Amino acid sequence: MSFKENVVIVTGASSGIGHELALQLARQGAFLSLAARNEERLNKIAESCKSLGARVLVVKTDVADEAQCKNLIDKTLAEYSRIDTLINNAGFGIRGQFSQQPNLENFHKVMDVNYWGAVYCTRYALPHILQTKGRIVGISSLLGKLAMAGNSAYSSSKFALVGFFDSLRLELRKTGVTVTTIYPGYVVTEFAENMIQLDGTRVGERGRKFYLGWIMKADRCASLIIQVVDKRKRYLIMTFYGVLGTWLSFFSPRLLDAITCWVSWWNKKRVIG
Repeated sequence: MSFKENVVIVTGASSGIGHELALQLARQGAFLSLAARNEERLNKIAESCKSLGARVLVVKTDVADEAQCKNLIDKTLAEYSRIDTLINNAGFGIRGQFSQQPNLENFHKVMDVNYWGAVYCTRYALPHILQTKGRIVGISSLLGKLAMAGNSAYSSSKFALVGFFDSLRLELRKTGVTVTTIYPGYVVTEFAENMIQLDGTRVGERGRKFYLGWIMKADRCASLIIQVVDKRKRYLIMTFYGVLGTWLSFFSPRLLDAITCWVSWWNKKRVIG
């Protein structure tokens, strides 16, 4: 397995899974194009990747802005002349019951980043990935396969993402381009701390209470992603709990509803208060 000299775009590369993907791809000698809103953090990650021997391009990008997504693709082509792999990783979460949302602003925000950000980047990268018969990756979530109370905005964005990439996979099935959808569970990143609450504030340090021993570490998550993308698999459902939940959704949906409602209650009690 090697991504040596493979031109890889990673969105949301400034932290979490994106950060780990960048480092692990750098170790394999990939030509990286790293995108995120936080340019200072991107530059630090780029230096780490360069120290591992990788070529790195940093492009400050807010994927919610279509023009910035086009700019990301254009700058990547100017630097490397091709695109082999696009990893749509950028995303953030919002918590809160739908009936308690003060307005739909949070829904628009999460859709703009989690869904439209991937659509924009894929739209502008696709003609070039067709030329290289490359790979397109969508980082969804278990909540894009198994809905959970209190996550209607986030789950909606991830279900939409899955529908987009499943359809795109079928459209591209005879082109040599592969589309891989990833369903991570809880991963030790800053994601939980950055979740937005009903009042518009971040969860903050309380989000660290998500990080129990059975939750996957970001480096392990990134390693699994790289393996399945290299093998051009259709999808990857992570963790035993994710596989079990998927199985229950077919064979015992009412039991799954009860379990997910309990998990949602437990998370709210433990993290949100």
